[in-house]
Amino acid sequence: MLTKERKKQLDIDLWIILIISMLSLGIYMVFNSKINGIAYNPDINIVLRVLFMGGLFQFGLAGLGISIVSIIRKESFFAYGLHSKKLVLTLALSVLCCVPDFVYNLIAGNVHAWFPFSDVNFTYEVVRSSFPFNIVGMLIIAICWGFFEGFNYVVISDKISERFPSKSRFWDWGAFVCAIMCIVVHGAIGVTPDAVIEMLCTIFLIYGMLMVRRKTGNAWGCVLIFFVYWNAL
Repeated sequence: MLTKERKKQLDIDLWIILIISMLSLGIYMVFNSKINGIAYNPDINIVLRVLFMGGLFQFGLAGLGISIVSIIRKESFFAYGLHSKKLVLTLALSVLCCVPDFVYNLIAGNVHAWFPFSDVNFTYEVVRSSFPFNIVGMLIIAICWGFFEGFNYVVISDKISERFPSKSRFWDWGAFVCAIMCIVVHGAIGVTPDAVIEMLCTIFLIYGMLMVRRKTGNAWGCVLIFFVYWNAL
């Protein structure tokens, strides 16, 4: 049974994450042309541009909020399932969650040659850059578009699930909210049959990986998906 104090704490945590994420997204939307003018300016070093977009906006949208909350609450990221217990089972089940989405994209002709973070706009430019800029640039991309994008869902889901617990084995409010959040942020909402199928596959992927996290207690599967699948095919 949650205490009033804990409920209030969780509410504040979720509001902090939401406000910071929306603030970052709002700034990007309002100053889109100026921001993109900096981000895609070839006269600026690629690492600085990746750091600018990844650190200020991608991390601001998915990562900064949970980091601030963790600092305020003195919570360790390791407390959210970043450990080795049931690791192989977690990774295997998380990969299975990608199957419907992969099959849909394969049939739709949306699958290209596999390369981690290939759908991130800066990746190929970073790879072509000279050493050590290519290494540093890919590290920033991996942290911002890989680790934090996946782990952000874990923290948010855990907090929502604790605040609004479910007695069902197959239903989790945190996983559901994060799945809806994903299709909204990535613009995967549609009304055509094709768009609905894509939307359902995305919901299954996000909801599934977070349910795996809930059942195994391990969060690395959520991170793995954003390293080797989400922006890779």
